[in-house]
Amino acid sequence: MYHIVCNFRKMSTTVQNKSDNLKSGHVYRTSELRQWSENPSRLARQWVQSGRLVPLGHGLYLAPTLGKFGPLPPENEALLNAFLGDSPWVLTGSTFWNALGLGSTAVFSYPWVYNTKRTGTFELGGRTFLLRRTAFPIQPSPEWYAIDLLRNSESAGVPWERLERHLKQAVTAGQFDREKLWDMALQFGTHAEQKAVKETLVSA
Repeated sequence: MYHIVCNFRKMSTTVQNKSDNLKSGHVYRTSELRQWSENPSRLARQWVQSGRLVPLGHGLYLAPTLGKFGPLPPENEALLNAFLGDSPWVLTGSTFWNALGLGSTAVFSYPWVYNTKRTGTFELGGRTFLLRRTAFPIQPSPEWYAIDLLRNSESAGVPWERLERHLKQAVTAGQFDREKLWDMALQFGTHAEQKAVKETLVSA
């Protein structure tokens, strides 16, 4: 019995020492814990019980950074990078559309995430994200967000005609790069959006 107790204490110390290598504030996938154990799921449970990891859902865990009032929540970027792995993604939705000044004032309760891997609504770390698998530029520009708003005018609660009018005014005022706007329409817009942008550029 004495030897069993000693071995258990040695194992606990070893597990604790391994957790010292956790990066504070980093969101880990269960598979990432394989670098410390052949059974990452069991190790995750042990570190959750000891408070070294905080479960976030969908096999994600946070190595918490302690603030004045307890563990600090992870950034959206850390959550999405861990959840989507190496797949690229970009945030869009009402916050980005409203910033364009094209008449959109809708406020969504959760961000939209375009990516190349998943579609659906997911809760990560107590936050909700709407993921859509679709094409998007790696470095989104205001011109691309304008095309994205045109495509989602109904969700944004802005009539198509009003968007076209505001877009024409913005192009006339030099708010958007005309060549880039047309390029974004060609690459990511539907026929209807391309037609609207073409007519805007001709008349602006």
